[in-house]
Amino acid sequence: MTIEGPQAAASVSVVIPVKDDADGLRRCLRALALQSRTADEIVVVDNGSRDDSVDVARSAGATVVRCEHPGIPAAAAAGYDAAASDLILRLDADCLPSATWIAAMAAFAARRPDAAVFAGVARFVDGPRWLRTPLAALYLGAYALVLTPTLGHLPLFGSNLGIRRDAWRSVSESVHRDDPELHDDLDLSFHLGEHHRIRLVPGAAMGMSMRPFASATSFRRRLRRGMRTVLLHWPADFPPLRWARLARLRARRLRSLRAPRGVIA
Repeated sequence: MTIEGPQAAASVSVVIPVKDDADGLRRCLRALALQSRTADEIVVVDNGSRDDSVDVARSAGATVVRCEHPGIPAAAAAGYDAAASDLILRLDADCLPSATWIAAMAAFAARRPDAAVFAGVARFVDGPRWLRTPLAALYLGAYALVLTPTLGHLPLFGSNLGIRRDAWRSVSESVHRDDPELHDDLDLSFHLGEHHRIRLVPGAAMGMSMRPFASATSFRRRLRRGMRTVLLHWPADFPPLRWARLARLRARRLRSLRAPRGVIA
């Protein structure tokens, strides 16, 4: 039986997909060990690493799940499937969460039992210092500016997100796991955003790597993945059609909330 209400955030699993990033994973797991509120479970999903990422994960006490299908969509989904806690948090192996990240996400989830999907912000922790703040603002600002009208709501950001386990289970069969060239958090945004409002969590800070900007090729690949993911959901999720559908669903939910107890709206 699933517990609803404030108790729903009582336990926390952290999911980390990884492939050949032992050094980044080591730093990430160290930061998770120093959290003011530690995770009840850390699930590291090995997506075919040839370095010692698995050994690093096991030595830190993490649960290791192997995902043979290539790509972050498959690896992230395997981690969500394996997570045993009520609240599932996700970050990448090259991320450095602030010391209060888990506490902030869990506290927000406890305060908002009506919310099932959570998004956090991020900042760069490497690269030229003078560039970190403006580039993060530009990168994440453009991400939200482009995708909010595309989706009809806030997008999720894979380096800093949270999902209640029940919400994940409701979309686990419909998300696209098998295409390694998809933007997994954008695909998740399409599916979860259809039925749940995505809430922004203030204070849930995350440090991320400037790797997406390491080369023009790397950045173009991310752009291609984003466009591929959007087009995969068309025509059903073409923006005007999606907006209309979301408006109908929200109106239906509002009527249901306003209906007298015992009356089906």
